[in-house]
Amino acid sequence: MSRIGRTPIDIPAGVTVSVEDNVITVKGPKGLLTRRLRPEVALVVEDNVIRVTRPSDEANYRALHGLSRTLVANMVVGVTAGFNKELEVNGVGYRAAKDGKKLVLNVGFSHQVIVEETDEISIEVPAPNKVIISGIDKQAVGQFAADVRKRRPPEPYKGKGIKYANEVIRRKEGKKNAK
Repeated sequence: MSRIGRTPIDIPAGVTVSVEDNVITVKGPKGLLTRRLRPEVALVVEDNVIRVTRPSDEANYRALHGLSRTLVANMVVGVTAGFNKELEVNGVGYRAAKDGKKLVLNVGFSHQVIVEETDEISIEVPAPNKVIISGIDKQAVGQFAADVRKRRPPEPYKGKGIKYANEVIRRKEGKKNAK
């Protein structure tokens, strides 16, 4: 069996989980998440523990087993603690600011880049070069952060652009002076 798939998921206090026709609903202090899982995977909720099972040891069932367990575990973590991604804005004159529900980026274009905050995603700008994106859905937070980063990805020569806080930019050497 999958080592990840067979690990039970503990349900913390204050979280309710319901499963109906492979649609799992997790409700917690931060919100409500719903996801439809594949019909090949079965979910069992008993004694504040969620277990994910599969019908056989075929390769595609093994892959779905671990994936489904991780998706459900991320839902439980999302409604209790939430997820966040931290972005850094690097470059001379590059900065970020929050204007109501909008993220305003000055990243070297002749115009400002404006990104709207959604219902499930919240944006914080604690410093002009730092942006924190948070929410309860891990996939939505990651996708939103990737969309913001895509506005000005970091370039390899000076490292200017928007990067993840834990990202390492591989730097290239510039042109050599030929004499």
